[in-house]
Amino acid sequence: MSIDKSILKKILCAQRNELTEHQIYKSLAATTRHPEHRNVLERIAEEELAHSRFLKTITNQTVTADSWKKFYYVTVSRIFGLNFGLRLMEHGEDIAQHVYTQLKGTYPGIENLIHDEKKHEMQLLDMIDEERLKYVGSMVLGLNDALVELTGALTGLTLALQNTRLIAIVGLITGIAASLSMAASEYLSTKQEDKTKNPIKASLYTGSAYVGTVVFLIFPYFLYGNIFLALGQALLNALLIIIVFTFYISVAQGLSFRKHFLEMAGLSLSVAGLNFGVGLLVRKVFGIDV
Repeated sequence: MSIDKSILKKILCAQRNELTEHQIYKSLAATTRHPEHRNVLERIAEEELAHSRFLKTITNQTVTADSWKKFYYVTVSRIFGLNFGLRLMEHGEDIAQHVYTQLKGTYPGIENLIHDEKKHEMQLLDMIDEERLKYVGSMVLGLNDALVELTGALTGLTLALQNTRLIAIVGLITGIAASLSMAASEYLSTKQEDKTKNPIKASLYTGSAYVGTVVFLIFPYFLYGNIFLALGQALLNALLIIIVFTFYISVAQGLSFRKHFLEMAGLSLSVAGLNFGVGLLVRKVFGIDV
């Protein structure tokens, strides 16, 4: 049967994608410690290989796996977690699904591929439950609180003190004290209200997220001598943290990136703007000159 060139190109892309995913799932299965997860990944890897071979019977062409894509997804999964990597991979499945839908009814067996892909999605996204996602609420609490409080505090301190070294030291002390307070609060809250999570782990996730954010925001004040340059870099760092973490949450939990990014960025920058005025007012009223 003659195949339209544009359709053939899409089928070859799907064929290569199936072969690549076979190798990705096989590599992930070799590194996971959970026996049940390993079995699922190995089974899916074999099914993806079968899909690639089936598509080869249509194209009559041999393809090679995308080594860069394999390296990317395996690396991302190891750094950010298996669940994140698998959810990120599922975003690319829409292309294959579209191709399979176009071929449905033309080639016997395509319906089986569509069914398998849907089955894979359910198996991968519903079964795998990583600890870091279980405690993502604790990380959000620490990170969001640090962003809101410290961007506001640094903005106010910048206008009030006008000394980068002094601002960094005061901000660091304030941030560490606040992180310990947040960790303790999360421990007590989890212990009393959520019996499914370990309160110690919850407090560690909250405290770690808070401290990491504090260090990243304060770093420019140790790097630059100009207070406004340091403040600008700190605010850019805050936006970078929000972008990275919001992307992680949106992929890992299937949420809207735009909505959560605008919410977090708007809150942090609004508080920073208000404290800018507070810092200027404090400096004028009390005549601070450091």
